[in-house]
Amino acid sequence: MDTELARTFLTVVTAGNFISAADRLHVSQSTVSTRIHTLEDQLGCTLFVRNKAGTTLTSAGRQFQRHAATLVRTIEQARHDIGIPEGFSGTLIIGGRIGLWEEFLVQWLQLMKEARPEISIRAESGLEPELMQGLVEGRMDIGVMYTPQSRPGLQVEQLFEEKLILVSTDPIGKPEPQPGYVYVDWGPEFYARHNACFPNFGGPSLTANVGWLGLQHVLENGGSGYFPKRIVTPHLKTKRLTLIAGAPEFSMPAYVVYPLECDRDLFGRAIEIMHRIANSKAKLVVGKRAAKPAARKGR
Repeated sequence: MDTELARTFLTVVTAGNFISAADRLHVSQSTVSTRIHTLEDQLGCTLFVRNKAGTTLTSAGRQFQRHAATLVRTIEQARHDIGIPEGFSGTLIIGGRIGLWEEFLVQWLQLMKEARPEISIRAESGLEPELMQGLVEGRMDIGVMYTPQSRPGLQVEQLFEEKLILVSTDPIGKPEPQPGYVYVDWGPEFYARHNACFPNFGGPSLTANVGWLGLQHVLENGGSGYFPKRIVTPHLKTKRLTLIAGAPEFSMPAYVVYPLECDRDLFGRAIEIMHRIANSKAKLVVGKRAAKPAARKGR
């Protein structure tokens, strides 16, 4: 079987419809349709139910997904094995949102290298669609993201709760979007809650799909925006940014996604380190909260 057909099938599964799959593959919708029809002819069954809402897998499609992922993963694994750097016994490919690489995954990277020095690690950044596509196709081993999609063959585990807070270069900024506000696309859930909290918001002058980009713009040019508290805390301490009092805060869970069928020893160690870092940070926050009443009591 042509692996291109299997890749196209997996792309449709991830994208949810033929049009989005064509955009991701940089081909026409008719090309995607032709590939899927060819694949269905070869297998002798229907893989997708097509309707106005998009596509859903048939029973046969769900069964084939596992085989398609295995097929693509085998090819990718062969490429990885051939390309293993000298002196290492294996490779681990991890992808994550840029914001999650800041502090969290960078810390994980060092601890993982210390725990498994014989493993070569390849670190990548991307948005959720690219990360999920890499996981479904087997080109990526582990993905860390905010809004994962539930897909057969993949395990999703929550790591921690990210807190998004409104910060500004204006010390007396108002608790709502003002001129110079940068809207960061943190995903559909944030979009819905943002609209509910600010129903009269007409739209930003700048939208960024990467938090780091939006934050750098605010720091360099002034303005405001919602960013993870753990990332902007250093800027709050140096007074480059101010936390806007009275503004709503948003919680956004961070997840780790990995294949159910994997090297339990290697993947288990990698995931365990992530949970350990997440738990240590959560305990630190709780400890600081508990210390505040005690400090006031002693005054």
